[in-house]
Amino acid sequence: MHPVLETARLRLRPPTMQDLEEFGRLTSDPEVMRYLGKGVRTREETVSVLTAAIEHWDRHGFGIFVVEDLHEGTFLGRCGLRYFQNTPEVELSYSFGRPAWGKGIASEAAKASMQFGFDRLRLERIIAIAMPENIGSRKVMEKLGMHYEKNATYFGSDHVYYAISRADFGNSAQAKIG
Repeated sequence: MHPVLETARLRLRPPTMQDLEEFGRLTSDPEVMRYLGKGVRTREETVSVLTAAIEHWDRHGFGIFVVEDLHEGTFLGRCGLRYFQNTPEVELSYSFGRPAWGKGIASEAAKASMQFGFDRLRLERIIAIAMPENIGSRKVMEKLGMHYEKNATYFGSDHVYYAISRADFGNSAQAKIG
């Protein structure tokens, strides 16, 4: 049985194929997808992304959560942890629909995901990447206590690479969020 996490405002649960319509709304919004991979995805690509997320959960016991409003049950976006590009590194990944922007939802969901990673999965380190111009995402990473480590090229684009250790998460992000 996969875990369900709750915060003050959010429920984070593993995805199912019943989430396809909501995922499709997210991945077809040009503003949401502006800094994510190649941008807007087709329905077929969205099916592939959702299938991969479900399979990651089944294979590894963790993955990307669907993030819902705790009280209304409405879909807000996706956030969680996954193996990064066939490496042993675990990446924090998130994207949210525009109605969730500017409300601290990404930080709250990311903190819960990282807490799960450090406490339940016993990870020693979590990374995150973003395109350099994605200031909103970089602010979330910094608010979580993640530190810039390098510039790198992923998916054919320049990215900034951030990371945090379990010890640093316990000392910094806990005090800043929630």
